[in-house]
Amino acid sequence: MHLLVVEDDDIVRMLIVEVLEELGYAVIEAADARAALQVLEDPSQPLNLLMTDVGLPDMRGEELAAKARGLRPLLPVLFASGYAESLQVPEGMHMIGKPFSIDKLREKVVKILEGQA
Repeated sequence: MHLLVVEDDDIVRMLIVEVLEELGYAVIEAADARAALQVLEDPSQPLNLLMTDVGLPDMRGEELAAKARGLRPLLPVLFASGYAESLQVPEGMHMIGKPFSIDKLREKVVKILEGQA
């Protein structure tokens, strides 16, 4: 399974990537939407999940998710936000509130990838 993690905070991104790699996922990192779009636009790059921060420096996470779905219509999307309770998540997409525990992240990702979320 291949996951794209988009997070502008280097430390947070590093921790997320570390947890997901320990679960056996291949993780591609992006610090902003521009870098993420380069990955998403590459048809040779397999992706099973896009996990993105909502507040990115160059684009809102919702806009990135919409562009991602335009390129890969069936790609599951997981938003991470410190304002999860006030965010409207588009249908078919998922949310995890920051800060989140390693166990909560693990559980959420596994459920999404198994189609149970």
